Amino acid sequence: MAINLQKGQKIDLTKGGSGLRRVMVGLGWDEAQASGGFLGALFRNNNNNTSQSIDCDASVILCGSNGKLVSNNINDCCVYFGNLRHSSGAIVHQGDNLTGAGEGDDEQIMIDLPQIPSNIERLVFVVNIYDARVKNQHFGMIRNAFIRLVDMDKNNEICRFNLSEQYQNMTGLVVAEIYRRNGEWKFNAIGQPVQEASRLDALLRMYV
Repeated sequence: MAINLQKGQKIDLTKGGSGLRRVMVGLGWDEAQASGGFLGALFRNNNNNTSQSIDCDASVILCGSNGKLVSNNINDCCVYFGNLRHSSGAIVHQGDNLTGAGEGDDEQIMIDLPQIPSNIERLVFVVNIYDARVKNQHFGMIRNAFIRLVDMDKNNEICRFNLSEQYQNMTGLVVAEIYRRNGEWKFNAIGQPVQEASRLDALLRMYV
C-alpha cells in the first residue's frame, strides 16, 4: 500500500535491500474551478477575448552533496522540457503536457537509481507556470497537485504527496526531492512555494 506523505516527511527508498531500482515520478495537477467559469486553464484574455491554458512545467534540478548545481551547463544540471534525457540515461522526462487536462499524471519522469552518476546526490523536482506573469496566472488557479513514486519493476505505487496548501500568487513550487545519504536513496516531501518562477532559470538560481 502506498504511503501518503505530509509536508516535510521523509521515507527510505532503498534501505534494507528493497531492491528498488527503476522509479517513475509522476506529477499531476488540475485547473481550479469556481462559479462563473474556470479560474485555471481557461480564462478570458482582456485584450483579445481568447482562452489561455496554464502551462505547468515539471523539471528535475540535479545537485551535488553541497546542495548546489552539479554544473553550470543546464543540460548537465537539469532535465526539463528542453532537455528530456540526462547524458547518463538515468533520468528521462517523458515530455511536456501543455494543459494539465485529464486524469492521473500530467508529466512523468523515469529514474534509474543505480545509473545515477556519483556526483549527483540530490534530485529536486520542481514545477513552474511558464510565462505566469505575462498571462497573469499563479498556483492559486491550480488544485489537486501531487507527486507520486512508482516502482516500475513491480508496478507498485510507493508513496504519494498531495500539495493541499493555498499557493495564491505563487508561480513555482519545489515539490520534493530524492536524495542520497550513506549510499541509500531517500525521498523528502517539500512543498515549498516560490513567488517568481515564470521561467525555469529562477528556480535554478536557488541552487547556485
